[in-house]
Amino acid sequence: MSWTETLAMETLQKERENPAFDVHAMSVAHHGSEEALAFKKRVMLELERDPTFFNDDFYDLTKDELRERTIIKMHSILNWFTTESLDDFQARLAVISVADPGFWTRFGVHLGLFSNAVRSGATSGQFAYWMSKGMLSVRNFYGCFGMTELAHGSNVAGLETTATLDENTDEFVIHTPNLGATKWWIGGAAHSATHCAVFAQLIVKGKRYGTKTFIVPLRDPETYRLLPGVTIGDIGKKMGRDGIDNGYIQFSYVRIPRAYMLMRYSQVTRDGQVFEPPLQQLTYGALLQGRTLMMNDSGNIGKKALTIAVRYAAVRRQFKSDPKNQYETQLLDYPIHQRRLMPLLAQSVAFGFTSQELIRMLAATNQALDALEPGDPKLEQTLELLKSTHATSAGLKAFCTWATLSAIETCRQACGGHGYSSYVGLAPLYNDFAVHCTWEGDNTILALQSGRALISAYQESKNGKTQGEALDYLNRLDEVLNAKCASLDELHSLQGIENGLITATAYFVKLAAEEYDEYMNKGMTREQAFEQCSQIRFVAASVHTALFIFRQFRHAVEKLPESDNGVKKTLQTLCEFYGLWQIEEKAALVLRSGWLSSEQFDHVSRRVTELCAETRKFAIPLIDSFEYSDFVINSPFGRYDGNVYQEYFNMIRRNNPPLKPHPYFERLIKPLIQRPVPEVEDLDEAIGLDEEIDEIQAERREAEQQSKK
Repeated sequence: MSWTETLAMETLQKERENPAFDVHAMSVAHHGSEEALAFKKRVMLELERDPTFFNDDFYDLTKDELRERTIIKMHSILNWFTTESLDDFQARLAVISVADPGFWTRFGVHLGLFSNAVRSGATSGQFAYWMSKGMLSVRNFYGCFGMTELAHGSNVAGLETTATLDENTDEFVIHTPNLGATKWWIGGAAHSATHCAVFAQLIVKGKRYGTKTFIVPLRDPETYRLLPGVTIGDIGKKMGRDGIDNGYIQFSYVRIPRAYMLMRYSQVTRDGQVFEPPLQQLTYGALLQGRTLMMNDSGNIGKKALTIAVRYAAVRRQFKSDPKNQYETQLLDYPIHQRRLMPLLAQSVAFGFTSQELIRMLAATNQALDALEPGDPKLEQTLELLKSTHATSAGLKAFCTWATLSAIETCRQACGGHGYSSYVGLAPLYNDFAVHCTWEGDNTILALQSGRALISAYQESKNGKTQGEALDYLNRLDEVLNAKCASLDELHSLQGIENGLITATAYFVKLAAEEYDEYMNKGMTREQAFEQCSQIRFVAASVHTALFIFRQFRHAVEKLPESDNGVKKTLQTLCEFYGLWQIEEKAALVLRSGWLSSEQFDHVSRRVTELCAETRKFAIPLIDSFEYSDFVINSPFGRYDGNVYQEYFNMIRRNNPPLKPHPYFERLIKPLIQRPVPEVEDLDEAIGLDEEIDEIQAERREAEQQSKK
């Protein structure tokens, strides 16, 4: 081993000496419990030892190879699925989502989207029926989620696929009326699915009742032949996640039993009576699971990207900032490099703790919905919880996936030229993660939904309705809007930072609501007014989401027990770091709210730089506490031992063996370089070389004479 590799490994080991906290205790804090951490380690070991999850060649696989590999993995995952509790299995999938996002999505479409749509939308009898058909056991059954269409995505109400009741046969006729209504981007449709949860316009006696969900069989489970009236195609190569067989579906007057419409909230009788839910918000439940998973994925994938970039920055040396040093300077010691990566490190930790809270909110919401019965006196309370979870999850999904995608690209660029290599893992990670910003709701649309909910909450509070914890600042609006940063000391306290974010959020929520009222007073419809104030409600959603994340991070830290293991103190530093960085990132908004002066903002910026340097000191132990094995990270630059160059070189050679026959020499290279050369008797004469030399020398002599003059 050369001195370069030895130095790299010794450097990373030195970074772990005398950490500011107990690394194991920090790991427990990240994962919520000793049991959760132990289970994650077990899952990573099982995946690494399972030959079906072999990933050394992952970055060289073609689309077709990736799709086949995901099905091979399916056999193993189903063994765990049938023997573990649902909570444990979902924890397993959270690890797999970091190791293999494409496989996680392909299985998640069936388990998370299709099955959750049935769970949230079916009556108890319907759910039992689909369970008996093998829905969760994946026997003679594999589901896909047929929401988006070629011409419609986020506008679910505008979907054009129709489901028309035929009272004579007690059936629904599912039909694709035009090209734009073709179901598009349907994960699992091309090769896997036997059934589809189809979102379609309900039509009864010629009247439309809006978009409902219908279970439509697609293939014969024994022969996998398409059923009559079903047309399916493959949409082909994508930006990333090629392990998913996304396809398109067209229905030509496909008949299904009336009972295949999910009727928990909307019901259609045999004689064509339609009963709608008291409030359409009850149908939100099917969308929450996916958004919550994406919030959780944002934290986990951000940690993966930073594991690669920060460990590499610790061992990579470039130039000498101090001539007295024997070696070149570590990238991680350059202040500008700290500025690139350290705020993202704090952000990934904040996202991790926030996702834990969102998972808790989702569990409480699902529990309340499951217990809900017709005429239940708790309906109003449940709806408030549902609306709160829906609005919160929409904003978090949008802004956290945007932030994580940006973080991956920053990490890639922070690895310099090597970051362009697929084998480093960041370029493919970017391509795989990018879909989070547009699927299950385009991020801009979701951010606007969150902003719309904020305006509605503001109006309710003005009318005397008390808001819940996430919006409690609206209950004391005048006090909040008149608040100022009293001193620089306030910027060093978590409460002070929260005060600043609260004032900025309240200011822009109020501004958005007032702008909305202005347009309403001009005679616009409610929808027109919302569209006209879209920019300001987007901004309101942005600062509200930052406030929510900071609050969840702070609450999680403050709940930790006092001890001398350094965990709570370190997380308090990171919480301060994240909060001040958000104030710096949203400087124009915080300054505009009046809470902060320009002089105080200068202090914020300097403090963020100080916190970058402070976080750099414990960056590697913090990365270690994320507890991702080398197998899951699957990058030579993210190796725990720091032997990045040797493993990078080995990985290149393993996947591109030097003695491998040339793939197209005979066919393409040889005809190019061995083209016949025209015969020339005198080469000097053909080139005219002697004449050119004479001309060059003459020009030089003339130039010398001119210079002497």
